[in-house]
Amino acid sequence: MKKNTVALSLVFCLFFLWAISSNLLPTMIRQLMKTCELNTFEASFTESAYWLAYFICPIPIAMYMRKYSYKSGIVFGLLLAAFGGLLFFPAAAIREYWFYLCVFFIIATGMCFLETAANPYVTVLGNPETASQRLNLAQSFNGLGAFFAAMFLSKAVLTMQHETVEGDLPADSIVYITLAGLLIIFALLFIFTKLPRIQESDSPDKKLIDFSVLHRSHLRWGVIAQFFYNGGQTAINSLFLVYCCTCMGLSEHVATTFFGFYMLSFLIGRWIGTLLMGYFRPQNMLLVYALANVLLCAIIITFGGMVGLYAMLCVSFFMSIMYPTQFSLALTGLGDQTKSGSAFLVMAIVGNACVPQFTAYIMHTHMSFYQVAYIVPLICFAFCAYYGWRGHKVVD
Repeated sequence: MKKNTVALSLVFCLFFLWAISSNLLPTMIRQLMKTCELNTFEASFTESAYWLAYFICPIPIAMYMRKYSYKSGIVFGLLLAAFGGLLFFPAAAIREYWFYLCVFFIIATGMCFLETAANPYVTVLGNPETASQRLNLAQSFNGLGAFFAAMFLSKAVLTMQHETVEGDLPADSIVYITLAGLLIIFALLFIFTKLPRIQESDSPDKKLIDFSVLHRSHLRWGVIAQFFYNGGQTAINSLFLVYCCTCMGLSEHVATTFFGFYMLSFLIGRWIGTLLMGYFRPQNMLLVYALANVLLCAIIITFGGMVGLYAMLCVSFFMSIMYPTQFSLALTGLGDQTKSGSAFLVMAIVGNACVPQFTAYIMHTHMSFYQVAYIVPLICFAFCAYYGWRGHKVVD
């Protein structure tokens, strides 16, 4: 188990890194609304560009890793994401929305390598019975990265942007270029560290990607549940600063502080959820947490304003365990099909590329009753509750 400790420690760091990348998107939406003169709906396509990579790339990535290894996929992903971060050098000069969208797609493709590799890697490095608990522990580092991005980096991008002297790199470019340097360092660490290789049977007719895994109903429902969870979560995340600044009129400094508390609530939820996994069945916790979020979204829709804002902090807490729990439940008993199953689950993140846009459109066209847009994440969490209730059961 000691050899797994080193591997798990390094992989846990990946969860922190890709959380920084994805949780900077709400801040960049707010920033690009000013930089490129966009409305809420137009700026929401920042999320589409990023998360579209998670729909297009997982199957080729799974084929790559099945042929080579988890480690090679991780190293390539780190270097590709770092390349995307370095593209903020020309982005600072061009300042065209289409170029930013291309940059975010490249960064996301690199992060997709990491996520496609890291999630199943964590589940197989240890006792299968504690896979959900182990993945939730790993995802707690994701929560830590989200909090760091929201509380500190968002302030660097938004509140320091106006202080940038003409001719210097803007704050958003500095943040992403620094992230690129960090990714390169971790790529080197992985290159020079020996990681345990997961042994899989190698039959002569072994497929690089096995579509037959979708015949397993608990995986199929898991993919659908992940689509709705990711879409609902990102709808709330991406519009958080818009809700605070545009709808409620809060200053960016105050809004980013609330955003930090929002992600802190997510982090605390991950820690507490990981501990509770030792006492309660993961599927039961998923059901209860999802139902809590359905109720909280109803409160946001009914009251809006500060009541809705505080309800969102609670939503963040109850979202915390849902993604890793659904992921591990969906991979239960897949054996040699684990990588293929993981690829389809990661593809479900395409929910981030369309559900938030629908939510943003409703908010943009109903500004007098902006909180009605949160009917969309309410429906998403209702489906997650169904997966915790019945959809997760392994019946074939």
